[in-house]
Amino acid sequence: MNADQLWQLLFDPPNAQWFEQRLDHFNPTDTRTWKQRYFKAGPDSSDTLFVKICGETEALPLWMVAGMWTRWGQKHNAVRLQLEHRFYGDSRPTKDMSVDNLQYLSSEQALADVAIFISSMKRQYRASKVIAFGGSYSGALAAWFRLKYPHLVDGAVASSAPVHPQMNFKGYLEVVAKSLNTFKPVNACDDAISAATAALKEKLKSAEGRKALKEQFNLCDDIDISAKKDINNLFRTLAGNVMNTVQYNKVVGGIPTIDDLCGIMIDKSQGDELARYAKTSDLVLKGKCVDFKYDKLIQDLKNVTGWDMTRYFGDRQWTYQTCTEFGGFLTSDSIAQPFGHEFPIEFSVQICIDVFGSKFNSKFISGAVDASNVNYGGRHYTEDRVVFVNGNIDPWHYLSITHKLPQARVIYIDGTAHCADAMDPDPESDPPGLARARKVIGDLIDQWLQ
Repeated sequence: MNADQLWQLLFDPPNAQWFEQRLDHFNPTDTRTWKQRYFKAGPDSSDTLFVKICGETEALPLWMVAGMWTRWGQKHNAVRLQLEHRFYGDSRPTKDMSVDNLQYLSSEQALADVAIFISSMKRQYRASKVIAFGGSYSGALAAWFRLKYPHLVDGAVASSAPVHPQMNFKGYLEVVAKSLNTFKPVNACDDAISAATAALKEKLKSAEGRKALKEQFNLCDDIDISAKKDINNLFRTLAGNVMNTVQYNKVVGGIPTIDDLCGIMIDKSQGDELARYAKTSDLVLKGKCVDFKYDKLIQDLKNVTGWDMTRYFGDRQWTYQTCTEFGGFLTSDSIAQPFGHEFPIEFSVQICIDVFGSKFNSKFISGAVDASNVNYGGRHYTEDRVVFVNGNIDPWHYLSITHKLPQARVIYIDGTAHCADAMDPDPESDPPGLARARKVIGDLIDQWLQ
């Protein structure tokens, strides 16, 4: 965000507005309603609406002045609207997040929210043209909205959109491994992490080793070797630090990059591989202890009233959606990755069972994921005036669309990570392919609005 955008946000912040929605769009006998939060920027009237669909995070005012959608919106003098997803942020349809209430949390209900909202806003602003924007899960929502409600939207920009749900997303770590190999020399970073993982497993075998690991990795608690799920979660948490680094490489300011992490992992002057792995963990967590206790994880996810605990990212809510619609569990089941095999698909399924109940077992989740692909078509996307944008560093491109389609456009960028195309340009660090991608997206929006 540049100085002008920051100034506007600080001294002229957009006010939250509220839109009345039905709790259940698909049950005509249920007349309950609730208030959904949204933000508005731009002119007081326009023939064009730009709608930023939110996903599993709260709607943030900063996105009313930042990002490429703002630049394109200003170019087209569009009314810009950011709609918060039900059950996230301050858009709370029910008094709590019990399993009974979370039945109203689904992508289908969310898309219906968007449809009713856009229909109303088109009337309010007397607009005839609509472009939808989204990134990650909300990128999938933008593409699915164009698929399900084509009469309400003239085009959609779907950044890093995982439109092909997969229960066991073991390919995530495969892409992480390939992305780490962009650091030279090739394989050095992967090999160092693999060696660190093996050393970690070896140290866990003795009481002395476990005590040393607690100090070395700044663990929040002692290691109980008999608590198998704690061990699963320890390996997953440490791998998660690397996952987060790769996914947002050079996209989100303030977090380490692949260069930072791998620079430590291959530097023999900083100790053996396990010591270096510990240093990368501390680099990511910025001095916070590593919280790996499984019971604590489950306790937090079972909190049905903790809205404010999950204000920015709704952990309980998103976990529910993974267990009931999308899967996407980041497992260690692939052999083509350096993080060991201590957090298999069974571990993720057990979280669903322990948090939401025995019904949410492997068979249930598998069926739910299959149903999502039947409903939305997976990678067999048929609608036009949609552009799917992905970067090869981003692990989520594995579940998106990177092959040529008969009607929709596909852009695949070398050297970029998660939703990089949606961010403001940085001429000093953006690879050439990213600048070209933004130009193509802008040209497509121009065409859709003609």
